[in-house]
Amino acid sequence: MHIIIGGTGQVGSAAAAALLEAGESVTIVTRDSDKATAWRQRGAEAAVLDIHDAPALQAVLRHGRRLLIVNPTADPTANDTDAAELQSIRAILAAVDGAGLERIVAASTYGAQPGSSIGDLGTLYALEQGLARLPAPSVIQRGAYYMSNWAMAVEPAREQGILPSFFPAGFSLPMVAPADVGRSAAELMLSSHPESLRYVEGPDRYSPADVAEAFSRVLQHPVAVASVEADTLESTFLSFGFSPAAARSYSGMTRRAMETPPPDESSVWKGTVSLDVFVAALLQR
Repeated sequence: MHIIIGGTGQVGSAAAAALLEAGESVTIVTRDSDKATAWRQRGAEAAVLDIHDAPALQAVLRHGRRLLIVNPTADPTANDTDAAELQSIRAILAAVDGAGLERIVAASTYGAQPGSSIGDLGTLYALEQGLARLPAPSVIQRGAYYMSNWAMAVEPAREQGILPSFFPAGFSLPMVAPADVGRSAAELMLSSHPESLRYVEGPDRYSPADVAEAFSRVLQHPVAVASVEADTLESTFLSFGFSPAAARSYSGMTRRAMETPPPDESSVWKGTVSLDVFVAALLQR
C-alpha cells in the first residue's frame, strides 16, 4: 500500500494517478471528505483526518509500506507560513517515527537550506533533516520552480499584456510542471533503487522572458515581463494581503533563490511537460 500525504494537490494527485494506473494500491490522506469521496471513486482508498493528529496519522501509516510526503502549503494571508508549515512537519515526522515504513519519498525544493524566513527553502530543509534522523530509508525529491506559480499572471497577461515576475526577465530559473514532479515521485515510490536525492525539472531551462513569450504565443498579443524590484519584494507581498511574517518569508525565499545556483543539469531527472504546453493548458482553463 502506498500512502500519500498531500494527495489532493497537483503533485500528490499526479503521483496517485500514476500509481493507480500502474495497478498499485493507494491511500490518500486528506481532511476534506468530499475530496476523499472523489478519490475513492477513482479507485483509491482515503483516510479523512487532520495530519496534526500524529497518533491518528501513524495508525494510517501502519497499514502502508511506502509513503509520499507533500507538506501542505500554509495560507500566507492568515498565517506565519513558516511556523504553520513547520508545525505540520513536526506532526508528520512524529507519525512516521515508529510506523514501520519501508520507504519514504519527500517532496522538497531546489535550494533547500538551513535558515529562517526563507519559506520552503528552510521548512522543507527541516523536513529533509528530520527524515534523515529516522530509521526508514528516505528519498528526497527536490523540484524546480513550479510552472503553476505563473497562474497568478494569467489575468494581467491577458488584460494588460504584462507578466508580473519576482525575478529579473533574463534570470535562468529551472522550472517544472507539477505533473512531472508527481510522476517522478510515483517512480521513486515504485523503485527499489537506493537513490537518496533526486532533482526534478522540465525538459528545458527557462527565464521569465521565456514565460512571457509563451504567453504571447498563446494569447496572440505581446506580453512583457514586469519584474518586481528586489527592495520592494516584501511590500509587494504585503499588498497581496500576506501576513507580515509571510511577506518576510516569501521575500527572503525569493532573494535566496536568486543567490543559490541550480544543480548541474546533467544530474537532473527531466520531465516531459514543456513550458509552452503548460502555459497553453493554463490559459485554456
